[in-house]
Amino acid sequence: MSYKKYPLLNRRNLKTISINERESLVNVKDFAKPYTPGSGFESFLKSLPNFLASKELFEFSKLVKKARQNEKPIMLGMGAHCIKVGLSSIIIDMMQRGWISSISVNGAFIIHDFEIALAGKTSEEVSKNLHKGIYGNTEETGLFLNIALKEGCNRGMGGGESIGHYLIQSKFKYNHYSVLYNAYKLNIPVTVHPAIGTDFIHYHPSFDGAVLGALAEKDFVLFSSIVSKINNGGVYINIGSAVVMPEVFLKAVSFCVGQGIELKGFYTAVFDFIKHYRPLENVVKRPISDGGKGYYFIGHHEIMIPLFVAILLNS
Repeated sequence: MSYKKYPLLNRRNLKTISINERESLVNVKDFAKPYTPGSGFESFLKSLPNFLASKELFEFSKLVKKARQNEKPIMLGMGAHCIKVGLSSIIIDMMQRGWISSISVNGAFIIHDFEIALAGKTSEEVSKNLHKGIYGNTEETGLFLNIALKEGCNRGMGGGESIGHYLIQSKFKYNHYSVLYNAYKLNIPVTVHPAIGTDFIHYHPSFDGAVLGALAEKDFVLFSSIVSKINNGGVYINIGSAVVMPEVFLKAVSFCVGQGIELKGFYTAVFDFIKHYRPLENVVKRPISDGGKGYYFIGHHEIMIPLFVAILLNS
């Protein structure tokens, strides 16, 4: 059946173009190359395809390297999972090599990092211990951390500095595995951004909410002061914090801009298992909407972070 109002188009009227004239997004020169066993890590890096996440990871690594060359801040924000999948030694090595300007963490991070320093182990089976009444009831962690925070507060320190100072004095057996301990030794600022009620040290008998609030206030100002310097080439990297650190970063950017501080032309990246709303909006998109670029890398931290660092050190 034909329809008078809708005459059929004639395919012969289509104007075509040669593939040689057309711009193409995929080219064989960017294909992956088979890796030759025993040829070394640099050869492996060269074997990766030049597309999507692989391309962007190399691109972001070059921006981080440029930030260091230009003495711009390379800020690292983290959740506790970085500790729980064994990345402490890599982060510490990067600090020692001068690749990290500051570290900012949520409340869970300080618990796991502190337990590593104290006992060389951390984390527990939540579902197994919750209804036994023993989940989060670790005496040493709750007592020592709250003492560290109170003593540091009395000295006018922030949260990260308080714990680092306490660890230096403690001489725990596994201190050398602690990010906070090593940051304090290297004079790298660490800021802690807790949410009261999210961490088990908050219901330990020695907890003082006023102390934690005062420390968090001081650390937010310090964090914002570092953010104020990332204009024109600085970097902020968010690893494994889906809510707290993205929110804190966005508010720090707003705090700076609200004081007339220009924040343009900087770079951000998120590393996480899946794409979350707040890291995407508050780290990758909104802060750089006036200039710069954001990246989102999806994959397991225990694979992606060593790979990223290896690319950085070999680029």
